[in-house]
Amino acid sequence: MCRHLAYLGPPITLADLVLHQPHSLVQQSFEPTDMRGGGTINADGFGLGWLDDSSGGTSKATGPGLVRRYRRDRPIWSDASLPDLAASISSGAIVAAVRNATVGMPVTETACAPFVEASWMFSHNGVIDGWPATAAPLADALPPAHLMTMEAPTDSAFLWVLVRQQLRQGRSAATALAVVVDEVLALAPRSRLNLLLHDGLHMAATTVGHSLWVRAGEGSVTVSSEPLNPAQDWQPVPDLSLLEVTASQYTITPLDQGPP
Repeated sequence: MCRHLAYLGPPITLADLVLHQPHSLVQQSFEPTDMRGGGTINADGFGLGWLDDSSGGTSKATGPGLVRRYRRDRPIWSDASLPDLAASISSGAIVAAVRNATVGMPVTETACAPFVEASWMFSHNGVIDGWPATAAPLADALPPAHLMTMEAPTDSAFLWVLVRQQLRQGRSAATALAVVVDEVLALAPRSRLNLLLHDGLHMAATTVGHSLWVRAGEGSVTVSSEPLNPAQDWQPVPDLSLLEVTASQYTITPLDQGPP
């Protein structure tokens, strides 16, 4: 059910990351190898998000650049304009996703990850079990305007509203994801909640019911639902884990021992 990836490191083109890998996100969209019972072909749209390094780059000194985004409500392999566009853009902070819509949810461009605000980019692989009834109690604590301005009436867009609320309250990326996962699982324990969050300087991700892999090398870290190149040294992230990435390093902790 959906595939996503994220990159943090020296600038590379979107094409090199998303299109030109041996097991690229494009190939994963029609030939995934580890969906774990959560869907088949990811043909219901795609999205790419990146920080515009031309505004000064992404560094501790300058901070994140400006988020740009390209989304479509069609299969990623059918967009004839994407190869040229992706080859022309370089960034050191990238999030990309392909979508396998849950039955009953709309197939629209606005339902595709990444969801963004300021320097944040967010993606979700999975489903809130019993949506929307099971998650309705969580909406009570949100300002009505946040719900009224959701990009799409989907569980992924709602999860972004919950995560964004945690971030606005000053929580770190890892803590925001851990809190939201705990809240959703308390109401819908059979949910699949692989969440991914990137701010240009850090990345955080959870694994609940879906696959995730990580690779550190050459001053960069790449996170992906499936390894992009089987010949490289990719490490699996165990289920029910919290992944935190800073610069060229990462840590993995059990979700029940993650940040409070």
